[in-house]
Amino acid sequence: MKKSLMGVLAALPLFAAAPAVACEEHAKQSEHAKHGEHSAHGGTAKAAAPTQKPTSAPAAKNGLQTVALTVTSKGFEPANVKVKAGQPVRLVVTRKTDKTCATEIVVADLGINQPLPLDTPVTVEFTPSESGTLRYACAMDHISGLVTIQ
Repeated sequence: MKKSLMGVLAALPLFAAAPAVACEEHAKQSEHAKHGEHSAHGGTAKAAAPTQKPTSAPAAKNGLQTVALTVTSKGFEPANVKVKAGQPVRLVVTRKTDKTCATEIVVADLGINQPLPLDTPVTVEFTPSESGTLRYACAMDHISGLVTIQ
């Protein structure tokens, strides 16, 4: 018994030094993430914002700007969208894969945290009052996108 206890105690420093990993895809990509990449989701590491140019502002119907977002194995698509300030915005987010940690959408600046069930459109509504950018992300803040407000 003393030998097995000693073996467990000897292994503890190895477990303490191992980084915590939130999902299997992140574990596979840990080396890439150190270099600013996060290819499991086709995006960038947590600290970087999406570099994709924003898509055009949607035409408003009845004063409501509707933007369709899809969660794929590459992340949020499109990752950067444009909307107009002062007009209500409806994001319709549909998760199309289980191979993602984006099972929720979080818009921290607005206090929004919505689950994204598989293949079920989820609506997030807000009205931006001024121009700027609004960041959205998965709950772990690894996959993100931007709403560019004009």
